[in-house]
Amino acid sequence: MTDLTPNSTFLIAGIVFITIAIIGQSKLGFIEINPGCFGRFLALFIGISSLLYALGLFNISTVNFDFLKTSLLEQIKQSISSINDLLQGS
Repeated sequence: MTDLTPNSTFLIAGIVFITIAIIGQSKLGFIEINPGCFGRFLALFIGISSLLYALGLFNISTVNFDFLKTSLLEQIKQSISSINDLLQGS
């Protein structure tokens, strides 16, 4: 038997949650699945997040996160200064 890696675990969990979101209310022998509207939406969100994490698209390194944070801060500062200039010019 093979070892379960985190990627395969997240892949299996994503497939299970998306299946719950798609099927919705069903009976499988002695198991009854009835997630409701919010439960289906939450299962879809968890399923997509798990699949993205398993595919490596959700892994953001700290270097990329710091770059993103600094660029967003610069954009916010420029927007605030342009809004202040617009308000002072009126």
